Amino acid sequence: MGCAPSIHVSQSGVIYCRDSDESNSPHQTTTISQGTATLHGLFIKTDAADSIPSVLAYRSRQPPPPSAGPRRKERREPGASARARTPRCCGIEAETQTSNASDKASTTEIQIGPMRLTQDPIQVLLIFAKEDNQSDGFWWACDRAGYKCNIARTPESALECFLDKHHEIIVIDHRNSRYFDAEDICRSIRATKPSEHTVILAVVPRTSADQEETSVLPLLNAGFDRQFMENSSITACYNELVQIEHGEVRSQFKLRACSAVFTALDHCQEAIEITSEDHVIQYVNPAFERMMGYHKGELIGKELTELPKSDKNCADLLDTINTFIKKGKEWQGVYYARRKSGDTIQQHVKITPVIGQGGKIRHFVSLKRLHCSNENNKQLYKSHRDEKYTEDNSQSESHSFKCKNRRKDSTDVKSITSQSSDAPSLQTRRYSSMARIHSMTIEAPITKVINIINAAQENSPITVAEALDRVLEILRTTELYSPQLGTKDEDPHTSDLVGGLMTGGLRRLSGNEYVFSKNMNLSHSHLSVPNTINDVPPCIAQLLDNEESWDFNIFELEAVTNKRPLVYLGLKVFARFGVSEFLNCSEATLRAWLQMIEANYHSSNSYHNSTHAADVLHATAFFLGKERVKGSLDHLDEVAALIAATIHDVDHPGRTNSFLCNAGSELAVLYNDTAVLESHHTALAFQLTNKDSKCNIFKNIDRNHYRTLRQAIIDMVLATEMTKHFEHVNKFVNSINKPMASEETSSHGEGNDCECTANIKNFPDNQTLIKRMMIKCADVANPCRPLELCIEWAGRISEEYFAQTDEEKRQGLPVVMPVFDRNTCSIPKSQISFIDYFITDMFDAWDAFAHLPVLMQHLANNYKHWKTLDELKCKSLRLPSENNN
Repeated sequence: MGCAPSIHVSQSGVIYCRDSDESNSPHQTTTISQGTATLHGLFIKTDAADSIPSVLAYRSRQPPPPSAGPRRKERREPGASARARTPRCCGIEAETQTSNASDKASTTEIQIGPMRLTQDPIQVLLIFAKEDNQSDGFWWACDRAGYKCNIARTPESALECFLDKHHEIIVIDHRNSRYFDAEDICRSIRATKPSEHTVILAVVPRTSADQEETSVLPLLNAGFDRQFMENSSITACYNELVQIEHGEVRSQFKLRACSAVFTALDHCQEAIEITSEDHVIQYVNPAFERMMGYHKGELIGKELTELPKSDKNCADLLDTINTFIKKGKEWQGVYYARRKSGDTIQQHVKITPVIGQGGKIRHFVSLKRLHCSNENNKQLYKSHRDEKYTEDNSQSESHSFKCKNRRKDSTDVKSITSQSSDAPSLQTRRYSSMARIHSMTIEAPITKVINIINAAQENSPITVAEALDRVLEILRTTELYSPQLGTKDEDPHTSDLVGGLMTGGLRRLSGNEYVFSKNMNLSHSHLSVPNTINDVPPCIAQLLDNEESWDFNIFELEAVTNKRPLVYLGLKVFARFGVSEFLNCSEATLRAWLQMIEANYHSSNSYHNSTHAADVLHATAFFLGKERVKGSLDHLDEVAALIAATIHDVDHPGRTNSFLCNAGSELAVLYNDTAVLESHHTALAFQLTNKDSKCNIFKNIDRNHYRTLRQAIIDMVLATEMTKHFEHVNKFVNSINKPMASEETSSHGEGNDCECTANIKNFPDNQTLIKRMMIKCADVANPCRPLELCIEWAGRISEEYFAQTDEEKRQGLPVVMPVFDRNTCSIPKSQISFIDYFITDMFDAWDAFAHLPVLMQHLANNYKHWKTLDELKCKSLRLPSENNN
């Protein structure tokens, strides 16, 4: 064995390594610079090596020795020498190492049916926290097989490297959990889309002869595909990798190629249907859907015998077809089929059996074309073609606008006319069919919009046509209102809030333990519920004198009413808005109803209790007092809004919709995992109201008024469900804010309010948007309250989320909002994310309509407060100086 290599560091930070007994061989010199190292097969395990940049490329490797044992010792010795000589040159740990096997790696040709595919060199990712014989064995095995290989040392670098390279094989060290949890790494990789075609191998420790081998099921459940018993032999590692390549990897490669076939099928103009050997429908393409009038979801999984048949076919036709195809022969002929609408159409059908495993028939592929032998089929044929035309219009005709000389090659009417002798009849068919489409009496608004844009493109300049293309692409998406979160720099607090809310007084003590402020724990003597608003105790009446102010302190009312603020505030607010008079009910009935509703709020909830309901009722009443809101709504709308605010969270369990769905609760099952809580709140409120005549506030109103009122209440409560948050906000901006801004600009602000509100009253849909926006803002107005109230609410909602996270962990449920862990959560960060993502835009829009300067000032102050806490890396609710005071 030669002498230890010498290590030198230049002034520029470049590390040079030379074996002392090979100093005369210049090609043996190793240079490690910024991001690239040229080694002859040695890992550098020194302090200097720890400072090497994060990716090392290995070239000019010498073949490994026959035995790994002696070599292991030899590979460590240079490190010892280097550690003694080499200072650290930077502070970045080498987390990923890369081999270049370009001298051996080559592409492979693979045949799948008639397709010839070319597979690039296999890429392998080794995830080992520390270098050892096993990692070396796989490294040299990759070298021998000509695979490109990366080694990652940490879970983070492993995931980053995989997302960059998309390796076909991943080998994870599962022998101990000292450095990382192998199963967690596997799950994190499996959570990414590229991993669906990746084979993941777990290296497990070797078991002794007298020890029973453990089950592989936990590994499979974690996402591993195979396990490899610890064996550092290069040949053993090589054999394992080559078997994986020729087995799973090539199979996955063929499966990936199938996406091209399905793309071709989806764009084929012939109707295609694929069934199993038992005639169960497995696939239909869009052309089939258009021809038969079904959606694929209505067909896939059904047997052909379940679909309606036409009685125009010969009695023995089906037997004849089955006789042919069961023998593996192709059948083709004319067949009558019944569409979903009940119409009978004549098709030219070709059915081809597909031989699969064991030489048995595994599938039947049917190609169907309309057989145009009568007028009915011709009409359907024209309609079928024009449906295809309208569907693909932006992908065929609109592209002809992108440059003038391409217009000649596009499939529009002009090109067909110039290139085909029968073009006049084709042109006539197209225009007559399009005329029928434009004159349809049942047409969705979005279809009208797309047709208008298509028409506008015809005579537009190129730049306008291209812009309209992009508009059409956006309009054809399903999520028109939900913004897309970026994934690169996404804040985990925002991500968790969005995931937790849209899938569906605290003070800091030691650690992250939170308890309610003293107002929550005060014990009060029993308070009798007043018969009328005039019977309210003086201490409560004095507080309620200020209820019209935005700065009204709901927590003081909570304290003096012994956690029953909803009854007292409700009596005062409902009296101010004449609710009893509108409903034609007595004040006693209204009082009994408020008592019943408040009794069904859970006082044990830290946030979703009757105090929150009273707070939302107060905010709703405040908004209803603003001039523009008042002028836009009728008395029925006001009454509906106040009732909706009162009941909007009744019987709330203190858990989110996502929790209930994950837990499989009775409510989630009842409401099909859709708006679970909001549906329950409204349903229960009406059930309780109608159950007892003493508290039925609706018993005396006209049936038509009741139905209108009920619908308005339901609509507002359902609007508080967060999955459609951005849809409601954007509709409000586009339908209310922007038209009003245009009117104000055109009239220069003179006498505009009366005209705007009058216009809104003429459009019930606009009134609905205002009511939805109003209750949404009232429901989450906490960040716009005075700072002390804002802090109290922030603590309460955080405690409720902490409790949910605790319960999810206890029950083994998915943790919906991981950042709300009471031991690690930063409440300031969560408030900043909530304000940034949900509050700012919504209240800007609401303020532009209702004019709310006080709220916006509070919002700015509170945001500054949370920002200051976050900059100080303080997880509590107040600054240290505030806590001391």
